Amino acid sequence: MTEPLAFLNGRLLAQSQAHLTLHDAGFVFGATVTDLCRTFRHKLYRFEPHLARFRASCRSASIDLAFDDATITDLAKKLIQNNAELVDAKDDLALVLFATPGPVGFYLGEPTRPGEKPTFGMHTYPLPFTRYRPWIEHGIALATPRVRAAPTTCVDPHIKQRSRMHWWLAECETRRTNPGAQALLLDLAGNITETASANVVLVKNGVLVAPPLGSVLEGVSLGVVSDFAAALGLGMERRSVTLADCYAADEAILTCTTYCIAGVRQINHQAIQCPGPILERLHTAWSAEVGLDIHGQILGSP
Repeated sequence: MTEPLAFLNGRLLAQSQAHLTLHDAGFVFGATVTDLCRTFRHKLYRFEPHLARFRASCRSASIDLAFDDATITDLAKKLIQNNAELVDAKDDLALVLFATPGPVGFYLGEPTRPGEKPTFGMHTYPLPFTRYRPWIEHGIALATPRVRAAPTTCVDPHIKQRSRMHWWLAECETRRTNPGAQALLLDLAGNITETASANVVLVKNGVLVAPPLGSVLEGVSLGVVSDFAAALGLGMERRSVTLADCYAADEAILTCTTYCIAGVRQINHQAIQCPGPILERLHTAWSAEVGLDIHGQILGSP
């Protein structure tokens, strides 16, 4: 095998041959539900909650999956088993799941109605550790652009989806005004939400603080951090978080599937301690759970 496999609409095929039609609702309406899981030592990590979130997102978006959880899990494992042969033993893969309502027939003169033949696919890619390395070595800078998060009354934040024009605009603005920073969006009330790929957790007086339930995507990795916090005897609160809270925080942490956790060194003009002691404790706990140094893997440590 010289290239990775993908799964699309009932078929395993070479990834280069996996294409969507021009009239797929993922393009026409920007209606794409997605999720992403990663491997450790080429084994899927916490795939079950990712799949459960993906299925819940599909239900909320009125996309009917034609495959049950057992079938999707078997296919996911098959893709990982095949595609892991193309990467080094010290590297790992991301597994992407996506679904759309399928073809919008009238866009190409066909009778198919949106939602009649949903699209479902999975593919993998090697985790780009070189991209994450500066974030682990030096911490991440965040900036709040003028673009605000989509109101929860418009799009349920529990749906993990790719209708993300506002994120593209936010990242473009951030690159112009704060080169090297990532966009952290505020809601209409001026409270922080999340970045394009990670949940934000503050630390103040030994307590972890994250935005309230229902205001941001509930990251699987945020759940991992919550589990570790409980095991370590750390408090965790879910409440509205202002920029003033960010500037007064002892630490700020990003957590996501791909690089797990990283420290935040700056939010707008305010420098923040990085790395901090809580980040180090979470890193140790996470590394112990998966059986490898999660930051060492990114940094290329032996």
